[in-house]
Order: sequence, then C-alpha cells, then structure tokens
Amino acid sequence: QVELVESGGGSVQVGGSLRLSCAASNPSHDYSTYCIGWFRQTPGKEREGVAGFHIGNGSAYYTDSVKGRFTVSADSATKTLFLQMNNLKTEDTGMYYCAANSRTRHACANSWYRSGAFDRWGQGTQVTVSS
Repeated sequence: QVELVESGGGSVQVGGSLRLSCAASNPSHDYSTYCIGWFRQTPGKEREGVAGFHIGNGSAYYTDSVKGRFTVSADSATKTLFLQMNNLKTEDTGMYYCAANSRTRHACANSWYRSGAFDRWGQGTQVTVSS
C-alpha cells in the first residue's frame, strides 16, 4: 500500500517561494511506472492540475498559469517528489495535493491534469499567498 505524505505549505507574500514535498510511505516499492500529479483546490472549486511528472522518464508537465514558475523534481533515493514554486501570485493560493498512480508514460502525458486519473492522494498542504 502506497501512502503519500505532504509537507512544505505555508504563507508567503507575492513574489515569494515555497517548496512542497510529497513523500511515499513505502520506500522499497518500485515507483518507476508511477505518474504523479500536483493539484490545488480552493473553496467551491474543483481540484485543478498544476503539474505532473512521470517518474520513469522524468517528463514534467505544467498548466499554463505556472509554467516558468513551478518545477517538479524527484529524489529517487528518498522516494520524495518536490514542487518548487517561485514568484508566487495571490491566485496560487489554495490547498495543494500530490497524487499518484501507475501509468505508462503516454498515459501520464495525457492524464496528469485529471484528478480522476489518480487513486492515491496526500493529505494536502495549504499555500497562502498574500499581497
């Protein structure tokens, strides 16, 4: 059973940076086939995919609003995924979740932004950006 544990949220001002972490609970598991999604959600809205990552080939995907500001990376030794968020804007405020599922590279490229494509979720971490 794979569980995801998130950390790293907080409050920053516009232009600031945060790095979110998503650690897998079972480090001995083979995650090479896994697709990872980072989602954010604000009250009354559906979860929005902001970034995706296929662990097997390292391909990263981003929604337009975060391109050039957010970066997904992975530490294979610790089985931890990161979402580096720079130049934060007020509209980046929300609860951020990481999600995972075993997917082919092609399937990940075509589904990373859909919450229904994932069956394992972290508990979420709050990001608040103020002006």
